[in-house]
Amino acid sequence: MSDADACVLVLNAGSSSLKFALYDVGAGEPAQQARWRGKIGGIGSSSPVWTDNSDAAPVALVLDAERPFRAALEEVRNRIPLHVKDGTLRGVAHRVVHGGSRYFAPTRVDQVVLDELRRLIPLAPLHQPSTLEGIESFFSSHPDVPQIACFDTGFHHGMPMVEQLLPLPYDAWERGLRRYGFHGLSYEYQSIALVRRHGDLARGRTLVAHIGSGASLCAMRNLRSVATTMGFSALDGLMMGTRCGSLDPGIVLSLLETGRFSTARLGQLLYKESGLLGVSGESSDPRLLLAIEDTNPRARIALDLYVHRIVREIGALAAVLGGLDLLVFTAGIGEHNAIIRERICSALGLFNIHLDAAANASHAAVISAADSGSVVAIEPTDEEWVAALRAIELIRN
Repeated sequence: MSDADACVLVLNAGSSSLKFALYDVGAGEPAQQARWRGKIGGIGSSSPVWTDNSDAAPVALVLDAERPFRAALEEVRNRIPLHVKDGTLRGVAHRVVHGGSRYFAPTRVDQVVLDELRRLIPLAPLHQPSTLEGIESFFSSHPDVPQIACFDTGFHHGMPMVEQLLPLPYDAWERGLRRYGFHGLSYEYQSIALVRRHGDLARGRTLVAHIGSGASLCAMRNLRSVATTMGFSALDGLMMGTRCGSLDPGIVLSLLETGRFSTARLGQLLYKESGLLGVSGESSDPRLLLAIEDTNPRARIALDLYVHRIVREIGALAAVLGGLDLLVFTAGIGEHNAIIRERICSALGLFNIHLDAAANASHAAVISAADSGSVVAIEPTDEEWVAALRAIELIRN
C-alpha cells in the first residue's frame, strides 16, 4: 500500500441508485475529499442520470432494461481507467446492508462469503441484491483486486443484549433472530465527525436522526450505539418513504390468514407501497407532499404521521439515554429539509428545544438557539469514506 497512486473504490448500492467514490491511499486515514465520486440515480426507471464531481452537467443514461443495475456498474467500470493507473486499484469496498449473525466486521469476500450473503437477501430485499451484483461484477472484471464487505449492522454489534434480544422463545436468539440495527456506516461516520466538531458534547447523550428515503435513529453514549430504531430488518422503526416502519405483527398475520397476500405480495406492500407513499397516495418525497399539503388532506396527514413517529421514537431513545445533550440530523431529508426539522423540534417540548430559525433555514452546522435545552445540529454523512477507511485498514493488515 506504499504506492503514491494507490486507491480504493467504494460502491454504495441502493434499490435504484449507485453511489461511487475513489479515495487515495496514504500513510494514515484516507482524505475525506475523494479523488472521484458521483452517483447514478433512477436505475430501473426510464430516465437514469449520471452525476459526478467533475464540472460537467448531469448526463442522461440509457441502461439495459433487462439488467439495469449491471449496466450501471459497467458505466462505472468503464470510467475507472480515466482516474486510476494500471495496477493501483488496491481494493473495492462495498456497503452491505445485512451480514446476519455472522458478519459484522469488514470482511474480504470470497465465494463462500458471497454465497452466505446471498442467503440473506430476504432480510434486505431492497439493497442486498444490487450490492451482491456489484461484488460479482468486480470479481469478474478485477479478479485480483480484493472485494471488501463493510456491514451496516457492524456499528450496532456492541449494543446491550437487552437492545438486541427479541421477546421470542430463546432459541430464536440462537438462530440469529435478533435486533441488528442498520445505517451503521452513517452512524460510524457521525461518531467520528461529531467529536471533531462538538468535542466532549458528542461523547454525552447524543441522538442521531438519519432521515432519508430510509430512516432510523441511533442513541449514542460515548460515541457508541446503545439503542436504535431498526431491528431485525430495515422495515422496523420509523415510517419511511415507502416502508411502513414498526407495525403490529397481528396485522401481518391477518393479511396472510385472509388469503389476500402471499409472502411475496406482502413484502412488496411493506417495503415499496407503504410509508409516505402509501398514506398520501401521492409521493414518497416530503418535498412534494409539503407543496400540496394545504389542498390535499392525505398529504398533510401523511406528513403529520411521519413527524409524529419520529418524535415518538426520539422520546423513547432519549429515555434510554437518560436525557438528551445533542440531537443531530443527517441524510438527505435530515440535512436539507428545514420544514421537517422544525416540525420535529417544535414537538419536542419536553426537552425545551428551541431552534434558531435563520440557522435552520440555512442548514447551518448548529441550528438550535442559545437558550435551547439541547444542542441541535446538522452533520452531513459520508458512508463511502467510512467504508474506504475500514477497507484500507483491512488490506494493510
